[in-house]
Amino acid sequence: MSRLLPFESLLNTRDLGGMPAADGRRIRPGMLIRSGALAAASERDREVLASLIGTVVDFRTDKERAEVPDPVIPGVRTIALPVIESLSAGVTREKDADEEALKILVQRAAFAKAYMCGIYEGFITTEAALAGYGAFVRLLLACRDRAILWHCTAGKDRAGFASVIVEELLGVDRETIRADYLATNRHLADNIARMTTDFIRTSGMNDPEVSDALRYMFTAQADYLDAAYRAADKRFGSFGGFLRDGLGIGDAEREELCRLYLTEDV
Repeated sequence: MSRLLPFESLLNTRDLGGMPAADGRRIRPGMLIRSGALAAASERDREVLASLIGTVVDFRTDKERAEVPDPVIPGVRTIALPVIESLSAGVTREKDADEEALKILVQRAAFAKAYMCGIYEGFITTEAALAGYGAFVRLLLACRDRAILWHCTAGKDRAGFASVIVEELLGVDRETIRADYLATNRHLADNIARMTTDFIRTSGMNDPEVSDALRYMFTAQADYLDAAYRAADKRFGSFGGFLRDGLGIGDAEREELCRLYLTEDV
């Protein structure tokens, strides 16, 4: 499992280091870091980030970044790689539209779940996702000296799926990948409860169906990951085919990633 890092104000910021990977090796600590949004970083958090990372990858939309920009961290470059081009309620968090879209989606829990499964299928099939995630993996090949951190808003969907891609490339087994993906729910439990309470209070929509639908919108679900794997099988023959033919990452690149990010020691 990835390890939660002890930042003062950042949510769901985790080091993949130590996770078991290919050939009995483990992911090298302090190099691959996933996170939620960085905007709330305290002064001390920014100092720690500056000492640790060299590159930030921001998967949010242009509008999200304009509304809530990342903090300036000395010596750290930020690269925007949006993998979703437009508003996706519960995933992107554009302020002016997210609540109204949620009001429509949460009227039926089954619809909310199907909607989120569709988002994950889009991570496999849309041109924006293929371009963004492919560029992300190529950055991993280029960032050799200092850590790379990737994030979206909650670190749940876009950044969460980026972590799945990294773990698949490094040979982490599916059971461990799934457990690490779902660990977001534990790390964001207080935030999920607050968002749910706030939405019910401001919208006036307070019944069990809405609560179930919000759970689907605000949490990581194994069904979403399964939807992505099925989409990869359907379009590319396998998840390996998605990595190779969708993202353009062949055997040589995978071997280089393992050389860069795996170690015998932890």
